[in-house]
Amino acid sequence: MPTVQVGDLKDDDFLLDVREDDEWQAGHAEGALHIPISDFVARYGELTEAAPQDGRVHVICRSGGRSAQVTMYLAQQGIDAVNVEGGMQVWEAAGRPVVTDRGESGFVL
Repeated sequence: MPTVQVGDLKDDDFLLDVREDDEWQAGHAEGALHIPISDFVARYGELTEAAPQDGRVHVICRSGGRSAQVTMYLAQQGIDAVNVEGGMQVWEAAGRPVVTDRGESGFVL
């Protein structure tokens, strides 16, 4: 499965967060698209509308397990998707910003 390290992500890379609502509300990467894995198939159209044409989708969750499942699904649909290794735990540990919907400092749940 294609993976990418948090340190290799650029600020303008398209990020899909598949964690559940409570995790998202605690804190997330600014600018990420949030579609919980539990709603993913039903809300798949939101991703295809938001994702850049012919661009890569970087999929993230808390530690990398759920995002790996979604990455495999997307690859089967012909979408260029990669799993963000270590997820939001590594994101936060690397000092990348974690924010709430109000733009305040958040945390990884």
